[in-house]
Amino acid sequence: MTEPVTDAGVSKKSEQYPTENSTTHKSRWWIWLIVVVVILVIVAIWERRGGSSDAKASGDAAARPVLVSTATAHQGDIGIYLNALGTVTPVYTDMVTSRVQGEITHVYYHEGQMVRKGDPLIEIDPRPYQAALTQVEGQLAHDQAVLKEAKIDLERYKQALDRNAIAKQQYDDQEQVVLQDEGTVKNDEGQLANAKVNLVYTHITAPIDGRVGLRLVDPGNIVQANSTTVLVVITQLQPITVIFSIAEDQLPQIQQQLRKGKKLTVDAFDRAGSVKLASGTLLTLDNVIDPTTGTLKLKAIFDNTDSALFASQFVNVKLLVDTQHNMTLIPTPAIQRNAQGAYVYVIKGDQTASMRTITAGTTDGSVTAVQGVEPQEVVAVNGFDKLLDGAKVTIRTPAKGSAGASGQQPQTGQNNDNQPAPSGTRSGDASGGKNGASPR
Repeated sequence: MTEPVTDAGVSKKSEQYPTENSTTHKSRWWIWLIVVVVILVIVAIWERRGGSSDAKASGDAAARPVLVSTATAHQGDIGIYLNALGTVTPVYTDMVTSRVQGEITHVYYHEGQMVRKGDPLIEIDPRPYQAALTQVEGQLAHDQAVLKEAKIDLERYKQALDRNAIAKQQYDDQEQVVLQDEGTVKNDEGQLANAKVNLVYTHITAPIDGRVGLRLVDPGNIVQANSTTVLVVITQLQPITVIFSIAEDQLPQIQQQLRKGKKLTVDAFDRAGSVKLASGTLLTLDNVIDPTTGTLKLKAIFDNTDSALFASQFVNVKLLVDTQHNMTLIPTPAIQRNAQGAYVYVIKGDQTASMRTITAGTTDGSVTAVQGVEPQEVVAVNGFDKLLDGAKVTIRTPAKGSAGASGQQPQTGQNNDNQPAPSGTRSGDASGGKNGASPR
């Protein structure tokens, strides 16, 4: 008989004889473990080699000389400037109107023309005024003849009175007639002068030297006497002035120089502050400080022979207050700053950089006066992202005529016309001192 198969029997039989699937699963587990261990070993070796390469590269970079440009410190003069914004203002601006009524017959000027005082500008029809002048001349001649006749009669009456041939009253009456005729003649002379003036007013001429603006009237227009209608505008451009403002706390140093009798130089630069337009002198100071802004207006005058300054133009103004002599000057880009203060990298003779703390003084554009550097010492002006104290350097050889040459000397403040300090800051104040004028 066949023995019945139970679950328990099957289980026991399975335990005695393991299946093929169980053996395969255990073998695969050991293979994956070996693969993982091999990968970890490879990664560890790779990272170790990579770290060694980076360290080697870093060491090579540290040992590699830094390429820099240099400049030589030198002794010279530098100016202390006050910077402000100014407006070009003509010395004279004439708005010419008509003083007589009539038709415009000629316009002699061209738009934008430079005219001299007395040059003809506009002609108003003179014929009515010429006729009035002739009429007054005729009336004067008539009244002069009447006066002459009255004087002759007075002389006759005087002779007759001396012979008692006429009454005294008749002589007195004739004397008053002469006085009346003299008054009439004087009135005619006044009318004659007025007629001549009106005739002159028909010929409008330039009252000043200057530039004529755009044409405002044309031939054939009728103008009224003493009208507010402007016929032509003339502005004087040579000389010309610039009005600018400074902070009230800067006034004492200006007054100190003026009391010594010094003429303070004023330079005008374009809107960007990079091109010098003209040089002039301080003309005068206003007589009151504006209480709302705490600023004082100053006026400078310029010859403007090349017409570089134009009426109502905005300019950057540099007022030279004083000049410091025999200062050590270096390029401003050579100065670096950290938490301890300002410093520079001095290039030694063995082509190594030495970090040196300095005291920065007056700045005039691209040049700064410093203490802590001796004249003829060479300083680095770039390459600061890689430059370290004691690092080896290689001095860049500049192209011919380029800036930043080895041994280059910065320009002094007196000759640095095209590099003004930023508008609204004071040259000589390393922290960017307050100025009364705001940048435009």
